[in-house]
Amino acid sequence: MKWSVLVCLWIRSETIEAMRFDSDKKADRWYSGGVAADRMQKFFIRTMIDSSDFTMSQNDRGSSDDDRDNDSGTVVVTKTKPKVKKPNLYRVLLLNDDFTPMEFVVHVLKRFFHKNEEEATLIMLHVHQNGVGECGVFTFEVAETKVTQVMDLAAKHQHPLQCVMEKK
Repeated sequence: MKWSVLVCLWIRSETIEAMRFDSDKKADRWYSGGVAADRMQKFFIRTMIDSSDFTMSQNDRGSSDDDRDNDSGTVVVTKTKPKVKKPNLYRVLLLNDDFTPMEFVVHVLKRFFHKNEEEATLIMLHVHQNGVGECGVFTFEVAETKVTQVMDLAAKHQHPLQCVMEKK
């Protein structure tokens, strides 16, 4: 696990000195001058776990003690939030056939898709009349599991019921 420690010292509105130490045994020094107020005279250590979550602007980076007197910029440490992509959703569909009993389809909808009797009957009738009906919308893994469960139960009871998934 990578880690970093950021140490900042405010010195009477004159200079801010900041050093960062990290798990790679590197130490970098940044200086910034003239920004700290008297009430901010304090020394603090902030430990940052997983330094990849943090970025530090290095626009005003000094390289020696002489540079801090000439440097008038600031050092900014910002925590960046990772962008989380929403998962793709998949529709689970039942396909009509002429041999699977309607009661079995209702049983499947209640058991695997947690539909009540009325919802299951409506979906079953929609499948019967239109040839296809949507049982639910799920992430890929959940949809795949539901399709497998339905197909396995249909095969166990020797029904030709088909269940498929498609990207929404």
